[in-house]
Amino acid sequence: MAEARLRVLLSAAEIAQRVEALADGVAAEVGGDWTIVALLQGAIPFAADLMRAIERRGRHPIYDSLWLESYRDARESSGKVVVRADISRSVEGRPVLIVDDVFDSGRTIAFARAHLMAKGATRTMACAFVRKPQAAGEPIEAIGWDGPDAFLVGYGMDDAGRYRGLPWIAAVE
Repeated sequence: MAEARLRVLLSAAEIAQRVEALADGVAAEVGGDWTIVALLQGAIPFAADLMRAIERRGRHPIYDSLWLESYRDARESSGKVVVRADISRSVEGRPVLIVDDVFDSGRTIAFARAHLMAKGATRTMACAFVRKPQAAGEPIEAIGWDGPDAFLVGYGMDDAGRYRGLPWIAAVE
C-alpha cells in the first residue's frame, strides 16, 4: 500500500484545546452515576483524553466501550452497523455518555443509543470529536470540531487500520 498524502487540518494543540472545552461542557452534567461508553475503535484517543479532562474536573464516571463497525476497511459506511464486542458493565438504571470519533450519517450514534437504552440506560447523551457537513440536523449533544467533507485520519480515525495514532487530524488527498 502506497503512503497517502496527508494535509493536516487540526494540530495536536488545537485538539487538546477542543477536548478541554468539551470537558467543561459535559462535566457539569456527567457525574459518578454516569457511564461513559467509547465507541471502538476510532474513539479510543478522544475518549481517553476526554475521560482525563472530566476526571480533572472532579467527576468520576464509569468507563466502558462498545465495538461497533460499519466501515470495515472501506472509506464509506456499509450502511449496516454491527456489534463486534458489547459493553462489559451493566448500564441498567444509569445515564450514558456515548463518545465517538466522527459523526457523519448519525447511524452509529443512533444504533448505540437504541442498544444502550435496550440494556436499561435511563438516558443517553452523545459526543463526537468531528462532525461532518452531511450530519447537519442530526441529533447530537456535543461536538469538538466541525470538519470538512473529506476522508479524515489521525486521532483515532484510520484508513484501513493505518494512521489512527497520528496526534493530529489530516485529510487524505
